Amino acid sequence: MSAIEDEIKKEVAENKILIYGKGTKAAPQCGFTVETIQFFNKYGYPFEVINVLDNMPKREALNQMTNWPTLPKVFINGDFYGDTDILDEMEAKGEVEPLIKKAFGDA
Repeated sequence: MSAIEDEIKKEVAENKILIYGKGTKAAPQCGFTVETIQFFNKYGYPFEVINVLDNMPKREALNQMTNWPTLPKVFINGDFYGDTDILDEMEAKGEVEPLIKKAFGDA
């Protein structure tokens, strides 16, 4: 396993909700990252955004690890969930909030 993969696994383990996106939480650099930040803001739980815009090796490693070509990439409680297209569908079925509550021990 590469050092980049080790770094990604450590980041995923340290954050209950983690978004790999373009830009940061304070300064997102694409509409999809903004949308994902807004999505999680409404739940009121802490989450982290890691900018991979200028880190092609990390983006490539994430693509390979998740088999998902686009950003942002969302991890909840260590599991990969895709992006807001997937999360919107899950939210419509009432699946997101229980998942987040479980991640934070509120379930």
